[in-house]
Amino acid sequence: MKIKNIFIAALSFFSMIIYGQNSRQKQYVFFLHNKFLEDHSFEEAHPKYGVAEYKEILNKLKDKNTIVISEKRKANSDPMVYAEKVRKQIDSLMKKGIPAGRITVVGTSQGGYIAQYVSFYEKNPQLKFVFIGASFKDDSLEKDKNFKLYGRILSITEKSDDGHVPLSQEQRLIRSGIKDFKEIELNTGMNHGFLFKALNDWIVPAKDWIFRK
Repeated sequence: MKIKNIFIAALSFFSMIIYGQNSRQKQYVFFLHNKFLEDHSFEEAHPKYGVAEYKEILNKLKDKNTIVISEKRKANSDPMVYAEKVRKQIDSLMKKGIPAGRITVVGTSQGGYIAQYVSFYEKNPQLKFVFIGASFKDDSLEKDKNFKLYGRILSITEKSDDGHVPLSQEQRLIRSGIKDFKEIELNTGMNHGFLFKALNDWIVPAKDWIFRK
C-alpha cells in the first residue's frame, strides 16, 4: 500500500474497528509528522538529516492493540487549521464511545506544535499527548500569553538540538498547571535529525505513554 493512501485506509479500518467487540481495549494514536514532509516527497532527503522515516515510525507505533491515524499534510499547512481538523476527528471518536484516555496525539517538530494546538483546543485533561522536538526559546507559542496546555503530556527533546528549551521552562506549561507531565532529554548527538528517524530512543517512551493508565 502506498504511503499516501495510509490515512484513507486507516480511517476505513478505523471505522470498522470502533464497533468491534474489543474496541474499548484499543489505543488510538494520531501521528503528526514534521514540517519537512509537508514540502517534500517521502523519498527526498533533508540536506542535513537525511530521509524522514515516516513509514518506519508508523510501523513502530502500531501494534495489535494500537490504531495509528496519520496522513501526509499538504505543503504550508496552517498549524491552527490542521489542529482543528484533528480536534474534530478526536471528537468524532469520543462521540462513538472511545474514552479520551485511549486517545494520544504524537507530534514531531511542526507536528508537535500542531499537537499543542490540539491540546489547547480540546481542553480535555484525559487526552494524552507526546510532543517531540517541539519546544524552543521564544517560539511562536511562547508569544501568546493566553496559550495553555491541557491533558497528560510527555515532552521529548534532544540535548544537541540547537535552541531547544525543556518544555517545563516554557511559560505555556508553567501557567497551565498540568498534573500529569513528564519530560525526557535525549542525547543522541543527532541535532534536530533525531526525530527524522524511527529511533527507539523516543518511540519506546512515546509508546509507554500511549499505554499508561
